[in-house]
Amino acid sequence: MTFRALHASGCFVMPNPWDAGSARLLAQLGFPALATTSAGMAWALGRRDNDVALDDVLAHLRTIVAAVDVPVNADFEGGFAVAPEDVAANVRLAVATGVAGLSIEDSTSDAAEPLYPFDLAVARVRAARQAIDASGAGVLLTGRSEGFIAGRPDLADTIRRLIAYAEAGAECLYAPGIRTRDEIATVVSAVAPLPVNVLAHTDFATVPELAALGVRRISVGGALARTAWAGFMAAAREIADHGTFRGLTTGVPSAELNDAFRRG
Repeated sequence: MTFRALHASGCFVMPNPWDAGSARLLAQLGFPALATTSAGMAWALGRRDNDVALDDVLAHLRTIVAAVDVPVNADFEGGFAVAPEDVAANVRLAVATGVAGLSIEDSTSDAAEPLYPFDLAVARVRAARQAIDASGAGVLLTGRSEGFIAGRPDLADTIRRLIAYAEAGAECLYAPGIRTRDEIATVVSAVAPLPVNVLAHTDFATVPELAALGVRRISVGGALARTAWAGFMAAAREIADHGTFRGLTTGVPSAELNDAFRRG
């Protein structure tokens, strides 16, 4: 499988589109794979991140997969369920959309208890693995530990969880929010030889620098969507506050977009 082969060696960037148009443009730029973003999708629907129903997410996955010829990894959040058997049922639905990979995370959206208890979190990853294996689809499973973005930035606990997720069947490990060289190198070493995904949501490293640390996969989460929203909001605020339209002069020419989206 093309997507699985990308994880075998080297380092690749897997940016995150939020709709069919952004997916097609990223594929045209030559990125070998794409990943959905729960945040970017939610904002496009006028919703908060993690506030989109399962059926809407499944429809979104089908849209992105159909829009491009490169592999698509699904940001499948926490599997849209708590109990492992329910996570498994939803993973089967996600696999049926045609995605090449998907991730399951351990955050709860509960500030008091931001991560699922260890044993339950592991069981949820194991259930996702079993669902994928039963499907025969060869979808690559990523295990995500969210402590660094969920209010529990404990590197030792994060590594303990990632190792357990690998033992439960995750084939790629991901701890969004780690960003220092020492943190990244420690995670890469702890789960080797399995590949590690690093989230590049700000300008804290370059692709060559992350590759040198042993990172195999780089994604950007909702950062591209936030960048697009920044341009939109700056231009709209200028119109609303000043009655001027200078911000509109920075837009991509219509002819360029029409050419990019030409059928065929």
